[in-house]
Amino acid sequence: MIRRKNPFPGVTRSVDRHGRVRWRFRKAGFSTYLPGEYGSAEFRAAYEAAQAERPSYSTAPPNSMAWLIEAYLASPDFAELAESSKRPRRRVYDWLRKVAGHLPYKRCTVQGVEKLMDKKDRPNAANTVAKRLSVLFVFACRKGWMKHNPAKYAKRRKVSRDGFDPFTAADIDRFRQRWPSGSKARLAFELALNTGAARQDLARLGWQNVQGGRIRYRRGKTGIEADLPILPELAAELRHAPTGQLLFLTHGQGKGYTTESLGNLFRRWCTAAGVPIARAHGVRKAGATRLAHHGASEAEIMAYLAHKDTRMASIYFRKAQRGQLADSAFSRLGGAEPEQNLSNLGERLDKPTAQATDGNGKNG
Repeated sequence: MIRRKNPFPGVTRSVDRHGRVRWRFRKAGFSTYLPGEYGSAEFRAAYEAAQAERPSYSTAPPNSMAWLIEAYLASPDFAELAESSKRPRRRVYDWLRKVAGHLPYKRCTVQGVEKLMDKKDRPNAANTVAKRLSVLFVFACRKGWMKHNPAKYAKRRKVSRDGFDPFTAADIDRFRQRWPSGSKARLAFELALNTGAARQDLARLGWQNVQGGRIRYRRGKTGIEADLPILPELAAELRHAPTGQLLFLTHGQGKGYTTESLGNLFRRWCTAAGVPIARAHGVRKAGATRLAHHGASEAEIMAYLAHKDTRMASIYFRKAQRGQLADSAFSRLGGAEPEQNLSNLGERLDKPTAQATDGNGKNG
């Protein structure tokens, strides 16, 4: 049998993790994915552009910031990211394309990066602009299009290292009192607290993840597998979960939630419970904080969070250690053991956990 000659040299077929067929062009270090059906007009136009090492379907002026953005978005660097990582990055790049797409990227300076950062009101948003620009410039340097990365030297804005606040013990009590055992809100809460699953992972959890008294899932953002025991507080809620459907959290005819819709629903549950931290991420952080205060190591907290390294776990670990070291230090003043109470506190200054609370979080 005569083998047909490839009409598009350099193009190979691949199937991504979602089962979608994609066509990739490679040429002397340059690589990009081609849009459209194989052999279509859109595909051919992108192929011709790729042969000249230009980003596929780019209509931006060459050497402009918009051109570089499109080149990066069409590259394997971006294609290999998880979908949950792509969405927020696209939003930043769309914004950059609007405010600076016409500028020549090769002439960008440290001061130019800082001026773009100044267009954002919040420190975190400003730092994100610098971070996304840095990715673009590193990509350009690797391609040989630039010699240095000006975003590397831009001054970052000062922000709280802790990020979103975790649920406190009082917040957890309020939520549990408002949403009783057997409710969907309670199931979602206990899943988040006991597994450390982020929203996108919560939306996918189901009976397929339960094996031998443990719950296992692969985190969408990092690809790291979490393998956790099912604690009694979660086991109690799983007994109420329907066994005739695959997912734990569903609506309508057993349909799963999107990441965004589940986040919005969780905020409504928190508001109804009078919890000021109306984010599912606050529950995930509460779980890590709880482990740290019970003596978990950085590696153990990392396993709970399904992180690739201990960088974030070390924050929880150090905060817990500060409290324990302070207790130990003050115990030396009176020769008391660290766990002993060092003073007779007034009722209003005593630990709030020693007081009962009613359903509204007020002292009973």
